[in-house]
Amino acid sequence: MDVCVIGGSRYFGRRLIEELRDTGAAVTVINRGSTPAPQGVTHLRADRDDEAALRTVLADRFFDVVVDQVCYSPLQAAIAARAFTGRTRRYVLTSTVEVYAELGRPGGEVLPEQAVDPSTWPVDLTLPWTDPQFRADHYGEGKRQAEALLTREAPFDVVAVRTAHVLGGADFTGRLAHYIERIEHGLPVAVHAAPQPASFIHAPEIARFLAWAATADFTGPVNAASHGTLDARQMSEAIGRAVGTEPTLVAGTDEPVSPFSFDRSYAMDTGRAARLGFPFSSVAEWLPLVLKEARG
Repeated sequence: MDVCVIGGSRYFGRRLIEELRDTGAAVTVINRGSTPAPQGVTHLRADRDDEAALRTVLADRFFDVVVDQVCYSPLQAAIAARAFTGRTRRYVLTSTVEVYAELGRPGGEVLPEQAVDPSTWPVDLTLPWTDPQFRADHYGEGKRQAEALLTREAPFDVVAVRTAHVLGGADFTGRLAHYIERIEHGLPVAVHAAPQPASFIHAPEIARFLAWAATADFTGPVNAASHGTLDARQMSEAIGRAVGTEPTLVAGTDEPVSPFSFDRSYAMDTGRAARLGFPFSSVAEWLPLVLKEARG
């Protein structure tokens, strides 16, 4: 199997490349070249926002599947739809739980894939998607519209893997470190008065899921999350047990709440993935290991 991965230079993206490579796939990685690709894969250097450059490095290559790790807007999705026409049969977009950002409600309701239908979600290419700050501020909407554009316009099969919040010892975002450092040093952690539950997934597990989705034959959106949820209080308590310090939690008033504290549910329904045949682990199985790794 020939697989193209766009991005994937760090964190679980790198694990994905290694997972595909180690199962025998011929892997081609496309990125700007700022980070070397793992051994044993083909590395093509191009900015995915530069359609001409992307077409040039792709040349006459054909892939059984493309896994897009770094598509954050419908503009990027449109470039990919055009550039990979005739070059692949299947496209796996790494999407996010943030597509449900405005839909979750307090009370722990779980969010099914049909809550955001990419076949009907509006797309606006006139928004300033080329502005990095705008993309960052509209992360969930950018992913929603990227899903929608690919679903409706791409001439190949499209899968949107809606990834839960990823946790791992090598997390570069600093979100988990925020909790660990503050709790270890006895500093207060700001949370909502009633923090709501969220879904999470272990970094190696989302890499396995994406590799599995690449070789499967289903299409459309699919939620990817380990069994069980955590809210900010539960996460803080788990970290407190790991470091041997009782966490001090305060209602976020004068300062922003901590990264994984939410005022609405981010709990995802993973029934579709289960019916398709992927067995998820539970958060309780891997969280202690993640906390140990994150502390060094």
